[in-house]
Amino acid sequence: MSLETLTEAKMSHHDLLKDQVAIVTGSGRGIGLAIAKKLAGAGATAIITDISQEAADSGAKEISGMNLKSHAFVCNVTDPQSIEKMTEDVISKFGKIDILVNNAGITRDTLIMRMKVEDWNAVIETNLSSVFKVTQSVVKHMSKANYGRIVNIASVIGMHGNFGQANYAAAKAGVIALSKTIAKEYASKGITANAIAPGFIDTAMTQKLKPEIKDKYLEFIPLKRFGQPEDVAEAAYYFCTGGSYVTGQVIVVDGGMFM
Repeated sequence: MSLETLTEAKMSHHDLLKDQVAIVTGSGRGIGLAIAKKLAGAGATAIITDISQEAADSGAKEISGMNLKSHAFVCNVTDPQSIEKMTEDVISKFGKIDILVNNAGITRDTLIMRMKVEDWNAVIETNLSSVFKVTQSVVKHMSKANYGRIVNIASVIGMHGNFGQANYAAAKAGVIALSKTIAKEYASKGITANAIAPGFIDTAMTQKLKPEIKDKYLEFIPLKRFGQPEDVAEAAYYFCTGGSYVTGQVIVVDGGMFM
């Protein structure tokens, strides 16, 4: 490949999402921020949303520091008014929303017998109901434009269950079924909806685990490494740039852990 074609290939890659507006929820750090960076790297304006202004600003600042386009908005994904305000603010500033990545999530792990109703509700609310609420708010604008890419972050736990994660597993299984329903309802509007089911990804959330638990997980991963947030970002990037004939699907990004 000559230097010229290499430069051209690089430029076209950078322009794949040129002028597109991409909202990523919970993108102040971790997987959300990695996805936002990847989309911004392809030319999109990354809308960084997080529950606090501080978190949103720090994510946006990191992307701007890479000479890429980003903008920070506060959004509490459990609160319809906060979601509506964020959506309207993005529309009034940028005129459209092309991509929505529903990534925000929490864990409140404990065995079913000990799980408080509040812990169940908090996880269902933040990890599942939020996907419905944010999608409902954004999809009406995508419908008008007859174009949209919706990517929902699920989990392998939503496909296989896990000790001490009844709330998380139920929420993530719900995200998968919800993604398929969105895909069916909005296909005629040129909107695709897909889910990503990450396995063990090395983030602040998983770094809290004891080393011996990490080692035990590693035994079950054929690729013999934990995933990086960038591995999940690659799948999201595919859905947003190449997957125009792919909808209602789940891509598992787990190093072969559950194959």
